[in-house]
Amino acid sequence: MKAIAEALHSVCVTLWVGGTWAVGFIVAPLLFSRLPDRVLAGLIAGKLLSVMAYVGIACALYLLAFRFARFGASCLKQGFFWTAFLMLVLVLVGEFGVHPILDALRAQALPREVMQSVLRDRFDTWHGVASALYVIVSMLGVALVTLQHRGLK
Repeated sequence: MKAIAEALHSVCVTLWVGGTWAVGFIVAPLLFSRLPDRVLAGLIAGKLLSVMAYVGIACALYLLAFRFARFGASCLKQGFFWTAFLMLVLVLVGEFGVHPILDALRAQALPREVMQSVLRDRFDTWHGVASALYVIVSMLGVALVTLQHRGLK
């Protein structure tokens, strides 16, 4: 059972970090470069990023629970635990704080596209916040992968 739990730990790190990097830095740019309709590209990319947020939340909850079950309160002294926790917090802020604002701005702009509306500057600002959060989570993911190998021994 211990081996399965550890394997799932590795799968969660791989899925969360790898998926975050693949969607944010490969798939989303590819959508914008290949699809002629930027609105459609944005909708698809947004949906994929949202799916990855939920994957990240699930993986983070498992990783944090695994660490607590395995190491008890001493997990609070581990860089891995706090890196995963910070990533989780940032994902939650993005998905449940920033993304609803972006969705509301899109809805307020109707029937026009938000980028052709007076809300463009506000949308750009909040999109920048979302992008910054994503990049920070991605960089922390590199640390998580690195820390993973030290913390299970």
